[in-house]
Amino acid sequence: MKKLIQTLRNIYKIEDLRKRILYTLGIILIYRLGAYVVLPGIDPSMLATLQNQSKGGLLGLLNMFSGGAFSRASIFALGIMPYISASIVVQLLGMAIPYFQKLQKEGESGRKKLNQITRYLTVVILIFQSPAYIANLVSQLPAEAIAPFNPNILHHSIFSFFGISSILILTSGSMFIMWLGERITDKGIGNGISIIIMVGIIARLPFALFGELVSRMEQKGGGLVLFVVEIAFLVFVILVTILLVQGTRRIPVQYAKRIVGNKQYGGVRQYIPLKVNAAGVMPIIFAQAIMFLPLTLAGFANSETLSGFARVFTDFNSLAYNLTFFILIILFTYFYTAITVNPNQMAEDMKKNGGFIPGVKPGKKTAEFIDNVMSRITLPGSIFLGFVAIMPAFVRLVGVNQQFAQFYGGTSLLILVGVVLDTLQQIESHLLMRHYDGLTKSGRIKGRSSFSMSR
Repeated sequence: MKKLIQTLRNIYKIEDLRKRILYTLGIILIYRLGAYVVLPGIDPSMLATLQNQSKGGLLGLLNMFSGGAFSRASIFALGIMPYISASIVVQLLGMAIPYFQKLQKEGESGRKKLNQITRYLTVVILIFQSPAYIANLVSQLPAEAIAPFNPNILHHSIFSFFGISSILILTSGSMFIMWLGERITDKGIGNGISIIIMVGIIARLPFALFGELVSRMEQKGGGLVLFVVEIAFLVFVILVTILLVQGTRRIPVQYAKRIVGNKQYGGVRQYIPLKVNAAGVMPIIFAQAIMFLPLTLAGFANSETLSGFARVFTDFNSLAYNLTFFILIILFTYFYTAITVNPNQMAEDMKKNGGFIPGVKPGKKTAEFIDNVMSRITLPGSIFLGFVAIMPAFVRLVGVNQQFAQFYGGTSLLILVGVVLDTLQQIESHLLMRHYDGLTKSGRIKGRSSFSMSR
């Protein structure tokens, strides 16, 4: 406790760090206040049907990502997920289209162009998702819930004044959230988009925790003892997830210590830390975005009216959904690792700096060695990541509340762990640069540098 208080004092002493933290908290406050602003023309007291619809399944997950804004018919109802989807599409295009590959290699100017393309694509996605949300809204709510527009015979249509104005507001709301995330990135702490998602998830945790406690005490039985067991298991899952996030395989590298004439004297041994999960949480986000597609195509329809493919892949508990989700995560883990870890570049950098892996020739052989090591450690990492992702489905089988079960794994837990570690690493870097002690006894926190939503 004494060290924690001293660390907080050190943070306060660093003016730049203090301003960044306060700025980030201010942006978060704006975001959370906006999540409670209901769309114009909607009666907030008549949203019970929408809230019941978004308690479980994919809609429940989407509601959690938006911090509850989805079920409140808020101006921020669609959250940041359209921007995430656009980012995924742009990154996929970078693997297949030469123009995007060229932009990726142009440095800062290319990054700015890609960001602009991502913004435009986000608007396009919102143009499709906003009408789907409005169509679901008017089908779920009673006619009197949209009281000011009752005289309009087209008030149930997305082409009415209510529909068009709501589509514009929802689109603007998501773009505003994207802008808030960029402000946090530029003037705050860490990756803004990641923090926005994390805040939305954390906002739902108290409700899920309280709901599980009530259900154990009143409905499902088990009492306080079983609730404590569930909390203990949750802590265990979190610790295992942290190990997954921070796990590395170290490759020894020899660097020349000093060179006199043509003779080399001595050397220093260092290590290249190759992460077991180099892709971070991005494979789950990629896979989750694809799993949202059936829901979007179905127009957020009531699950009772769906059939066939759409019904199966909007059922959060179905075997087909979880198996597909698991396979997609493994595939995307390899894909994202391939675009974030470049063995050829690492081998070239070592060669330029006079380094080599003992027993391996510099250049092409070194690149092949690193690639083989990454392939071997990525497989168990991707499988474990997949199991963490579908863990909520197993927990729900033993009677855990669906909202609370989402925190036992999946996107929610990995985002929370990844973003918290990354943010702590950012703060620790400021402390160490100014010769203060870090946040931990060792002074080193391994963050998730690969967990980045904004480019």
